[in-house]
Amino acid sequence: MDRYARWNALLEMLTEDGRVSVEEAAERLDVSQATIRRDFDQLAQQQMITRTRGGAVANGVSYDLPLRYKTAKHSAEKQRIGTAAAALVTPGTVVGLNGGTTSTEVARALAVRPDLNTNTDGAQLTVVTNALNIANELLVRSRMKVVVAGGVVRPKSFELVGPLGGALLREVTLDIALLGVDAIDPQLGAAAHHEGEAAMNSLMVARAKRVVIIADSSKLGGHAFARICSLDRVETLVTDSGANLELVEAFRTAGVHVVCA
Repeated sequence: MDRYARWNALLEMLTEDGRVSVEEAAERLDVSQATIRRDFDQLAQQQMITRTRGGAVANGVSYDLPLRYKTAKHSAEKQRIGTAAAALVTPGTVVGLNGGTTSTEVARALAVRPDLNTNTDGAQLTVVTNALNIANELLVRSRMKVVVAGGVVRPKSFELVGPLGGALLREVTLDIALLGVDAIDPQLGAAAHHEGEAAMNSLMVARAKRVVIIADSSKLGGHAFARICSLDRVETLVTDSGANLELVEAFRTAGVHVVCA
């Protein structure tokens, strides 16, 4: 287990239990207590946790962890979701893509599709994104046209938010928006933890002909602070095979096409 995977696991423990001792964490992660002490010290320096004698306590921020700490969580499911979502994209279209770990997997799947990486016959794919890491993934791996919305960078997600990006998004039309979310519920719709990200995502929804929500099964039935859109704007939900069957049926009853990757 690498350092970021350990840190993610430790933050998950603290989210669930509120307090974790060095001894308990070392036993659960099968590493030395010295390693856990170093991990706790480094997380405390970044103000992610509060260090205590013999352990650590939650700092109340792990609901919105920096992107680099989230990569190990549900990684296999997110890769499958990314591949399935990318399969919905056709050559020559304009795609909206926001930030997040699942969206990153979509970008990687798009980048390796040869039919989307040609400049002939007007078949070049155009991707509009407000995430710096997504733009980088596509630029170094493909020959797609990449348009980046402006704004202020959120260090936790690498997403650009604010009125500068909104001005660009209001001037474009998207054939399809592929949006990662923090939560999606059959009654409450799609939502994000941060209001700035939610506002940018809402603009993508407003400018898109088709809206596809990409979310692993842990996001289904949950709720988050800021609303992105109601469920009636969502054409398709791409999730993983571990999704609760009752929730899947509730989404389908609401008219959403559900793909379980």
